[in-house]
Amino acid sequence: MSETKRINKRKNKQADEVTRIIKSKSTRRGDMVFVIICVFISAICLIPMINLLARSLSETDFLVKHEVYLWPKGWNIEAYSTVLSDPKYLKSFGWTALLTLICTLLSLTMTMLCAYPLIYEKLKGRGIFNIIITITMFFNAGTIPNYLLMKDLNLLDNPLVLIVPSCLSIYNMIIMRSFFYGIPDSLRESAEIDGASFFRILISIYMPLSKPVMATLALFYAVGRWNGYSDALMYMKDKRFYPLQLLLYNILNNINSVEVATQEGFSTPGLADSLKAAIVMFSTIPILCIYPFLQKYFIHGVTLGAVKE
Repeated sequence: MSETKRINKRKNKQADEVTRIIKSKSTRRGDMVFVIICVFISAICLIPMINLLARSLSETDFLVKHEVYLWPKGWNIEAYSTVLSDPKYLKSFGWTALLTLICTLLSLTMTMLCAYPLIYEKLKGRGIFNIIITITMFFNAGTIPNYLLMKDLNLLDNPLVLIVPSCLSIYNMIIMRSFFYGIPDSLRESAEIDGASFFRILISIYMPLSKPVMATLALFYAVGRWNGYSDALMYMKDKRFYPLQLLLYNILNNINSVEVATQEGFSTPGLADSLKAAIVMFSTIPILCIYPFLQKYFIHGVTLGAVKE
């Protein structure tokens, strides 16, 4: 009887080992398929950027003949020299960087100040506030009413028009509010017992614990402001305060042929195309350089802020 048990035990162990090997092979195949899909999607996203980089670094003769694809031909940096030597590009770059920094800090502050009170159950009218705030996320007055509002507020052709109207995103506020819900109430209650004030609890408890979601939302706000140009296009006439993306928009609309390029002072055939690519890379690379520093917080912040409500 004991011999039979040992044989059955050995058979079960062998069967478990075979099952583990089969599952291991199946898992490896699934991982390979997943990796292939990720590489394919990444290639789709990277190929346009690689093409732009190659075009910006290629000789104009090859650009005219449409012979540049993923690798530069001729290695010409004349377009980058033109961009970096022109004061209007550098001034616009500096102004956009400053604008992005100001808007990101202000937006994070406004988002926290809006989300934090809404986690208090004893806040009178909290349900009504939540409903009103959520409604504004789905319904918008439209372009013309917004323009008339900016006009009545004397914000037209004022740098504040690029900062104030977009200083708070309701979607981002909901993410931060949901993240605050995930912080144990006992921490706040213990601080209240010790006599901590409303803002003291926010600064000493909630902000240190909210680094992941704050980094994530900072990336959202920074990318949105850096890439934004429609508000400046509608509300700004003073070219001194044109953000980089609006300057890029105007250049791409103006430099459409060799004749227009000649009028702009770029008489070399094909330089207009190279200049377009160089300006796009010039405006894209800085914001791409920020992402690796915030990547470790990105997924963590979004998932934690989206689980609880």
